Amino acid sequence: MRILLTGSSGWLGRFLAPMLRARGDVVTGLDVAPGADTDVIGSVADRASIDRIFAEHGIEAVIHGAALHKPDIVRYPAQAFVDVNVTGTLNLLEAATAAGHDRFVFTSTTSLMISEAIRNELGDHAIWLDETSGPIEPRNIYGVTKLAAEQLCRLAHLEKGLNSVVLRTSRFFPEEDDTHRTLSGENMKANELLHRRLTVEDAARAHIAALDSAPRIGFGSFIISAPTPFDRDECEELKRDAATVIARYFPDAPALYAAKGWELPNSISRIYDAARAEQVFDFRCETDFRAVLDALKAGYSLPFAHDPSYVSPKEVERAPAQ
Repeated sequence: MRILLTGSSGWLGRFLAPMLRARGDVVTGLDVAPGADTDVIGSVADRASIDRIFAEHGIEAVIHGAALHKPDIVRYPAQAFVDVNVTGTLNLLEAATAAGHDRFVFTSTTSLMISEAIRNELGDHAIWLDETSGPIEPRNIYGVTKLAAEQLCRLAHLEKGLNSVVLRTSRFFPEEDDTHRTLSGENMKANELLHRRLTVEDAARAHIAALDSAPRIGFGSFIISAPTPFDRDECEELKRDAATVIARYFPDAPALYAAKGWELPNSISRIYDAARAEQVFDFRCETDFRAVLDALKAGYSLPFAHDPSYVSPKEVERAPAQ
């Protein structure tokens, strides 16, 4: 299959492109910044460039991972988010339908599901989030534009018959959290695999599974996150005393964490339930919290990437020369 992969120089793209090529797909990488898997430098907001890529490379399917993200809010105006996240998605959808494609995969985010009320964590129980959760009230321009792009994917299916799969991925960035610094980055990432994180490798595998399943799905929106061990009826206790709940599921966790100098979370305020992806197109993340504990016990490397110095390639390109 001849696939256009947008965001090919980014964190997801550098894992996804080799996986696609390894199975025999021909990948054309598009990004605003150069990279090992980027063939065309350009923006999804440039419709003329999109049309030219489709014509010159014989594109048969699209995986659309390019976007401005939440940390970009401090660097870019709201209009840039509309241009890239909304107009860019529309450009690709229109080009794909004009070319007669039968599949389109869009990288979205669980962030758009987090309203200001959920973000403030004022309730007495953890919020259980799945594809039926709502109302959806994004709290920033990132979430608003990603939700708008999701709706464009839905309309492309309804009006044009383009099979479109939306993947609301939870966290898989390698750098430090840009708002919470109470724990070390590795400790926080390990904790998040319980309820709001996945590895970048699993994110890439989810996109491939969605690509293959799109003609059967038609249109669907799916949370993609490491499988949580928790049940809905534990939400009150998870908010009040998460460490006790975790120890019930993983009796070895407290000692392993103590030996590492880490802390288990005292409170968990939200849980992403990724069960629907497994039910509909048989995708389940390979790495979970158990894998972290197994690595600690065996003295192996942690099963997720952590790079405090990571900088998005597009920001490297924007940095002034020294």
